[in-house]
Amino acid sequence: MAAEAAETYNPWTIVNLVFTHLAEQGLHPTFGGEGHPGEPAAALLRALGITPTVEGDARVRTSVHSELAELRARMLGPDETP
Repeated sequence: MAAEAAETYNPWTIVNLVFTHLAEQGLHPTFGGEGHPGEPAAALLRALGITPTVEGDARVRTSVHSELAELRARMLGPDETP
C-alpha cells in the first residue's frame, strides 16, 4: 500500500473562508490592525486545529520544483541537471 501524502491547505484559503463566513453573519472581521497579518492568520489556523507551515501548500511547491527541473533539463541538458 502506498503512503498517503498529508493533506495540506493554503492558509489564506482557510482565512478567507472564515472571514467570508463572519461577513455573511454581519460581522466585520479585521486582522492584525496594523502590520503584517501573518502571525494573526497563523494564530487563527492554530485555533482551528490546523498547523500552519512556512512552506505553504506542498502541492504548489512540488509543482514548482517539477517545472524548474524541466526548465533546467531543457536549458542545460539532461547531463547537467542535479
